[in-house]
Amino acid sequence: MPPAASSAAAKAASWPELPYGAWRDTCETLHLWTQVVGKVRLALTPWLNHSWHVTLYVTARGLATPPMAVGGRDLAMEFDFIDHVLWLRTNDGHFRQVMLQPMTVAAFYADVMAALSELGIAVRIDEMPNEIPGAVRFSEDRVHASYDRDFANRFFRILLRSRDGFAHFRTAFLGKASPVHFFWGSFDLAVTRFSGRTAPPHPGGVPNLSDDVVREAYSHEVSSAGFWPGGGPIDYPAYYSYAYPAPEGFAQARVRPDAAFWSKELGEFILPYDAVRTATDPGAVLISFLQSTYDAAADLAKWDRAALECTLGVPGKVRAV
Repeated sequence: MPPAASSAAAKAASWPELPYGAWRDTCETLHLWTQVVGKVRLALTPWLNHSWHVTLYVTARGLATPPMAVGGRDLAMEFDFIDHVLWLRTNDGHFRQVMLQPMTVAAFYADVMAALSELGIAVRIDEMPNEIPGAVRFSEDRVHASYDRDFANRFFRILLRSRDGFAHFRTAFLGKASPVHFFWGSFDLAVTRFSGRTAPPHPGGVPNLSDDVVREAYSHEVSSAGFWPGGGPIDYPAYYSYAYPAPEGFAQARVRPDAAFWSKELGEFILPYDAVRTATDPGAVLISFLQSTYDAAADLAKWDRAALECTLGVPGKVRAV
């Protein structure tokens, strides 16, 4: 294969197509499956600011919890989107598997609860999904039952490359910043920077989510960005960036690249994933979006940028002070 063709094939593998309409059913089912696993973490983990204690993390094979202490043991759960297995592993060497295949949410929930029981782990979770209008309890959901291996793997590969870009962007911030983590409620990968100042109370109103949780999550000023596979008013995968509270003039700010735009309905900047995927250098285009939208938020809200920022990190090189 000629070098140019080889390079193009490698880019297509790293940044695959993900047409929302084609994988919508799998996306909606997988969203609910991740909520089952996420709620196990919620039930077993002490509360951490901004709900950081409930998130999942991108791994070399999928999405996983960190180890969770329970009854003197430790449990970790991982969606493996290469072999298409949900792994449940304990630190004493025991494990169970739930195969990822077409099945109802009710069946998946029952299999996960059975696997936990077989491992000797007693945990009860709230069965009502969060942040999904019109949702039904996991044990009663026999509507969502799709799982397409190819699309699940494509989604995973996009998360890998997005995580890489978000993590690099994060190195240029000295202030408080979140990990790069996956929120199973909203089904997005996100990274957030904080000015250090408190924010006005959030109005709440998120479907099937306590206003207290939302207000705690947005207790301080943020500039946040992430990747979302689509749904609702945006029927395609996209990167997003928003500020809370949004400073005056934020919606009119000029950001990069040219394909990025302000969504009045969502109240955030949107960059279609396809604009990144098809670029000559997708990683550079993603960083330009992250940086320019942050610049707009930080400048308009008058963040102390000199105290909060540094140069992008370089592997193996200590940050100069």
